Amino acid sequence: MNLDFSFLTGEVLASYVTKGLLFSLQLTLVAMVGGIVLGTLLALMRLSGKPWLEKPAAFYVNTMRSIPLVMVILWFFLLIPLLTGRPLGAEVSALITFTLFEAAYYAEIMRAGIQSVPKGQTYAGYAMGMSYRQTMQLVVLPQAFRNMIPVLLTQTIILFQDTSLVYAIGAYDLLKGFELAGKNFNRPVETYLVATVVYFVICFSLSMLVRRLQKRIAIIR
Repeated sequence: MNLDFSFLTGEVLASYVTKGLLFSLQLTLVAMVGGIVLGTLLALMRLSGKPWLEKPAAFYVNTMRSIPLVMVILWFFLLIPLLTGRPLGAEVSALITFTLFEAAYYAEIMRAGIQSVPKGQTYAGYAMGMSYRQTMQLVVLPQAFRNMIPVLLTQTIILFQDTSLVYAIGAYDLLKGFELAGKNFNRPVETYLVATVVYFVICFSLSMLVRRLQKRIAIIR
């Protein structure tokens, strides 16, 4: 087999790949921010000590973490239009699905982060007259976020890798861009090889940054 990468010029990459890369980054950013916000709420619900909050949150987290992401993607893409009578579109469906799915993983990370903060910090907040919400918001959560930053970012790298699964519903992501370029020039093998390298370079570079950040946080501690 003769491999020929000469067709992958800057113009071709800009025409086919840039759009997909931008959507993959957008999907990662939206799912990360939304997932952390929703995940933090779920973590607080699980740690509230109130069964009517704890049990629904635990059910949601455990259910989402027990189902393959590709199945959740297909469910939302196929079932929501049936329930609402309106198609969402592959990209919008992917944004909603990833945010809700990743929230379950971020919830467990944040729960571990909150539990890593010494109880004395919480008691100190109460001693100063703070309410539970104020203590969590001003004392516990800032420390938990700092402790969990490397883990949160590592989960975000995994999230970026998982964005390639929107291929299953036809969303125009990074992988889809390479696939279209390969079909147009009848060079699928070459484009998939280049796509693999691109994913590796992005994820490996981000992993190195996370490792450096983890060392810096350890020094601060």
